[in-house]
Amino acid sequence: MEKLYDDSWAPILKPLFSQPYMKQLSAFVQQERQQAKVFPPADLVMNAFRLTPLQNVKVVILGQDPYHNDGQAHGLSFSVPEGIVPPPSLKNIFKELQDDIEGFVEPRSGDLTAWAKQGVLLLNATLTVQAHLAGSHQKRGWEIFTDSIIHAISQQREHVVFMLWGSYAQKKSVLIDARKHLILTSVHPSPLSVYRGFFGSKHFSKANKYLGEHGKTPIDWRLS
Repeated sequence: MEKLYDDSWAPILKPLFSQPYMKQLSAFVQQERQQAKVFPPADLVMNAFRLTPLQNVKVVILGQDPYHNDGQAHGLSFSVPEGIVPPPSLKNIFKELQDDIEGFVEPRSGDLTAWAKQGVLLLNATLTVQAHLAGSHQKRGWEIFTDSIIHAISQQREHVVFMLWGSYAQKKSVLIDARKHLILTSVHPSPLSVYRGFFGSKHFSKANKYLGEHGKTPIDWRLS
């Protein structure tokens, strides 16, 4: 059986898994799975931690909730599996990339696994959701868990770029040491807010410039 997460995360994740709130959360999610459809599938809940080892983390892109429609969520924020139509926020991310990154062509697929494998941790604040019910697993413990992870990355790594889009994600900046990391903030790429500062934010080129200045290989954002 394939591992749920990369071994490098074990020193952070194992103590969190043993916390009382995580045991309650696990019981809640298991119960929900018996009664309704829950996304993503159980073997993909920790997908971000499987594809991006802790020592490889260069960029963190924080989402809020997994996608809640059939076949969309696969454990990576903003990403959808091959063959699934990219949702509006992701299409807007691609539009910004076309303006920001030379040679970026809008890909047919919305699968961002190639980013994850280069060190982009695609982390949602809440890691599960009931089908077709946005926000249904919020305030059950996931946020405590993912806040702990953001704080641990801030403490244990150096010169990581945190992309915080929208007011919800921006509140997480208190968990990050701004003296040793780069925090990039803007409105959310959703159609409701994208024209108020996400377009033109140039977060992807800014991230690569920062990584280069600190001796790290920049991310190849191109997906096609």
